[in-house]
Order: sequence, then structure tokens, then C-alpha cells
Amino acid sequence: MTDDPIRPRPTDHAFLGDLRGGSHEATYSGALSFMRRRFSRDIDGVDVVIWGVPFDAATSNRPGTRFGPQALRRASAIFDGDPQFPSGLDPFDALAVVDWGDCSFDYRHLDQVPGLIEAQAVDILAAGAHLITLGGDHSITLPLLRAHASLHGPLALVQFDAHQDTWEGDGGQSHGAFVTQAESEGLIDTARSIQIGIRTVAPDDFGIEIVDAYEAHGLGPSGIAARVRARTGGVPTYLSFDIDALDPAFAPGTGTPVAGGMTSIDALIALWSLRDLDWRGMDIVEVSPPYDHADITAIAGSTIVQHYLQILAEKAR
Repeated sequence: MTDDPIRPRPTDHAFLGDLRGGSHEATYSGALSFMRRRFSRDIDGVDVVIWGVPFDAATSNRPGTRFGPQALRRASAIFDGDPQFPSGLDPFDALAVVDWGDCSFDYRHLDQVPGLIEAQAVDILAAGAHLITLGGDHSITLPLLRAHASLHGPLALVQFDAHQDTWEGDGGQSHGAFVTQAESEGLIDTARSIQIGIRTVAPDDFGIEIVDAYEAHGLGPSGIAARVRARTGGVPTYLSFDIDALDPAFAPGTGTPVAGGMTSIDALIALWSLRDLDWRGMDIVEVSPPYDHADITAIAGSTIVQHYLQILAEKAR
């Protein structure tokens, strides 16, 4: 077919589009890859890979985060094709980005899941791509840290969360113990790690700096950013954003909601203020669509990833 405006060329950017540049589909049509990126497992020459880990068998309260990657992709469709706020850039002018699809595993053999997450993440990182992961419950961060630490060494962890996730770790799968296990395996540099938005009590902090929810509210986004920057000190850093860091008013769709959290705007400004950090990877976890309303939580989560992509795009320029 021709480019006749009455009979436009058939396309779906998720399958036929270029690695760079935006799509031209209506936001409500086509396949829902993240921000309309091409679905591909050919990552030769790719700068950033976005993939999903639809796993929630390690949750301790309400399940449903297995549907998180779907919801985040759906909410992200509205972003594509326009300059992005606040950078004013189209990140795909600077970055070649693909949606890798989802992690492959057999739900009948849950004990194999962490190893499969790690192995697939290692393959992506070995190709030289920056990895952004859509969860899934917070247990998936442990194998992701294993994969990233195998390449970069121990990482500073910047964790936005209502929970410390330092409950007893015995090698099993729990979304409330990934930090415990990561510390014991030497995957994170606890002297350079920081948790923001905490408003529950856990057995240990392993020397990780905590900016609790009340303190975060008093500091504001610029104060939070200053604390994170001072703590990480310019070393390679991994971002893990648990959507329950936000107050349930801004993120009702999560498994373990806790009142008194951050607003969406404060979290986004804080992240945007940290463009100078040496980011090596990130995940967004605990988006649980069965408890969401009008995609409020998915919109917040996809916007966090959109901001992170803009940070990478600014660095690439």
C-alpha cells in the first residue's frame, strides 16, 4: 500500500517499527509493548532492553503482581510519539530500545524461577544493553542484583519502598527478604545504599541509610535527592522502585499498601533530580492491577520508567 492518507501504510510499531523514533498509531490501538518499542530478542546494537517478570508467588499479602508487566505496558502507550516531559526529548532519538517480552519460566517449578531470571538477565547484560525490568513482586530484585553484580561488582542500592525487606532470609523466595539475601551474598554495598519512604519496622537495617516516610515528607524531593547523592557517592548504582513507596491514594494497586507514603509528583521530582547518578539498571515492582482503579498505579509506575528512560537518553546525548 502507499502513503495515501486515506489508505495509510499498515503498521504496528511493536512489530514493524524502527528501533529509534516514535510510532504513529493511536494510543488505543496496536500491540502494547512498553512505549511502543519493537518486540525483539535480537539485541545486537540495542542500548536499552525492557522486559517483564510476571511473577508473584513470593508475595506475603495480596497476589496479582504477575499482571504488573501487562498493566505497565498498557499505561505506557500514551507516552510514545511526543517529546517527553520534563526533558523535552524523544528518548528514542538518542537510544535504541526494544521490549524483550517477558521472562520465560514454568510456573509448575517455582524453585527454578530465580535462576531463570538471573540467567536471562545475564544474557541481556552480556550483550551490552541497559536492563529495565517490569515486575512482578519484589523477590525478583534478588536475581536481578545477582546478574548486575556479576558484571559491575557490588552496587549501591537506591530503594523506594514502604518496607525495608530485611526479614529473615534462608535462601527461600520472599518479597520481604531480598535485601537480607543480597547483603549476605555481597551483592550490594550497604555503606552506599539507601531506602526512601520506609514506614514499617523490620528486624535489621544492615547499615543501610533509611529516610523514613515522615522524614522524606519533611525533606521534600530536593532534600531526598541530596541525601541519595551523598550516600551513593558516585559509585555504580541500582534502582529498585517498589510502587508501595507511594501512598495508596496514588498507588492503590499493590499487594501490601501502607498509608502515609509519597505523592507521585514528589517521587518523580526526586528521581529526576538524580540524573547525575551512575545508574546501572532498575526495576519497578509490586504493581498489582486487580487492586488498581482506572490504571492509577500502572500510570504512576510507567511514568517512573519513562523518567528513567529520559535520564538514560540525556546521558546518551
